[in-house]
Amino acid sequence: MYRVLYRKWRPQTFSDVAGQPHITETLTNEVRENRLAHAYLFTGSRGTGKTSCAKILSKAINCLSPVNGNPCNMCDICRGIDNGSVLDVVEIDAASNRGIDDIRALREESAFTPAQAKFRVYIIDEVHMLTIEAFNALLKTLEEPPEHIVFILATTEVQKLPSTILSRCQRFDFRRISVDAIVSRLKYVAQNEKVAIDDAAAVLIARIADGGMRDALSIFDRCLSISENVTTQVVSDAAGLMSKEYLFSLCEAFRNKDTSKALSIVDELHNSSCDTERLCTELTNHFRSLLVIKSVKNPENILVSTNEELEELKKQASLFTVEEILNIMNILSTAIASIKVTQNRRVETEMAMIKICTPETSTDVSALFARIAKLEKQIADLSSGQVVIQKQEKAVQTEIKKSEPESAHAFDINSLEFEDDSHEYDNTDDYIPSPPYEENDFIPEPPMFDDEPDMMQSFDNIPVFDTQPESDVPASTNNAPVFDEPVFDDEPISENVPVFDESPVFNNQPVFDAPPETNNPVCDIDIKKKWRNCIMECEKDCPPVTGHLIGTYAEVNGNNLTIFGYNTVLPMIFPMVKDKITGSIRRVLGAPELNIKLG
Repeated sequence: MYRVLYRKWRPQTFSDVAGQPHITETLTNEVRENRLAHAYLFTGSRGTGKTSCAKILSKAINCLSPVNGNPCNMCDICRGIDNGSVLDVVEIDAASNRGIDDIRALREESAFTPAQAKFRVYIIDEVHMLTIEAFNALLKTLEEPPEHIVFILATTEVQKLPSTILSRCQRFDFRRISVDAIVSRLKYVAQNEKVAIDDAAAVLIARIADGGMRDALSIFDRCLSISENVTTQVVSDAAGLMSKEYLFSLCEAFRNKDTSKALSIVDELHNSSCDTERLCTELTNHFRSLLVIKSVKNPENILVSTNEELEELKKQASLFTVEEILNIMNILSTAIASIKVTQNRRVETEMAMIKICTPETSTDVSALFARIAKLEKQIADLSSGQVVIQKQEKAVQTEIKKSEPESAHAFDINSLEFEDDSHEYDNTDDYIPSPPYEENDFIPEPPMFDDEPDMMQSFDNIPVFDTQPESDVPASTNNAPVFDEPVFDDEPISENVPVFDESPVFNNQPVFDAPPETNNPVCDIDIKKKWRNCIMECEKDCPPVTGHLIGTYAEVNGNNLTIFGYNTVLPMIFPMVKDKITGSIRRVLGAPELNIKLG
């Protein structure tokens, strides 16, 4: 008869136990030095080796020829304990023998000396299932047992044991077995079974097992039923990691607030005999994965998923805020609790779907937090003027399209210096660019050539030109674009203002005909005027920073741009998005050597 792998490869010595060196070394030393306790308590999650260590310990203390604290597994006692012929080692399932009468029978039986072995060993598995009366009946015997009695208690829920039991036992806490230890054991088993397993497949099995060696060997056994060459695809098929499209579809419906689609998916799953409680549980785990992705730097070390599924989870995580995810998980948890006590489970599930798709109808605290977070982001956008500016820019765009003739001259799109992103305009050939001004330059209003340019009269120190300096701003007359330089009247506007025959100089500012020379182009960036454009470009290229750059300001010193006024979230995500926002800011400012950092 075929023996499953977790039974066939159960550890026979302490050295075979994987991932528990802090326990196996202690027990080996106690057996070797003959310093045994009368009662042991083994705690830990499933499949970590509690029962295996209990059986190894029972063999080691009764072995006729122990080897450095380990049983020899060759003598009559060791082989008798393995096949169950030695009656001095008794294994009791506390889930089936949990009453006071069972414990009284055990107490009376313990008075007899062992028939074959040195010690009579009682292994009580799942000891937390005993009743309070049974625990009280066991107390006296557990505290002062006969010299030939050793108790080994094992449990996965140590918090359910009375403190009086805990204080009478030598406690050993079994940890979850690490991924590396499980992978090493799987490769050892595969080598002896003469089958092949990929490293990636072994790692995936270890992550699915969640620290349990028994679960890992069970999954490996299922994989071998499919193919003797175990790959990640075989593991995914055996463990059922695929076919989770409905979770992503429901998540998309929640994002779009599409109640109809969400209820249609629930109806389809219900007709396919999908349990509604399990559906809510899987949805909770799905959003837990999204929360982990938004909270840690390397989520692949925590989540159990294939590479393709992980990429899909990352895409969906970018569409939700932390407050929204917490609100959805809270609604699903409430629904799971209600489903367990109600008769109409489908109604509770549909109510949860409606609450998630319409958060404005919920008065729950987490829903209010999610709505407040959304309002705070809108207020931040309004405070920065982003929304108002966008509306004004759209109005200006519409006005230009109405007034601009079809015969407008073409121009170079790279010369645009608008405050907004140029990608918002659909047809850039319909626009006339504004000239790029330097900081502190005098920016006059376009003169009206039909009348006297009274603009100059408000500035006493500004001379009158004989000719208009070159400008990229065209003047439009008679509904046709004019690009010729206008000529001013020969007479000066002011009696005290001399007429210059050459290009004027404003307050020692550089001549308009040539740009100012500088040795450091980065220092001349007008960061105050262009920082809003940088923020908009960063949010477009890197969605995770959306809303976190609102209200910030920047300073440029040489080739270093420093960001100030940021919130507490930006420093946590900055190492991950630094490269993207650096590229965006360099592109907007035209400074390829610029370095970005936080102040």
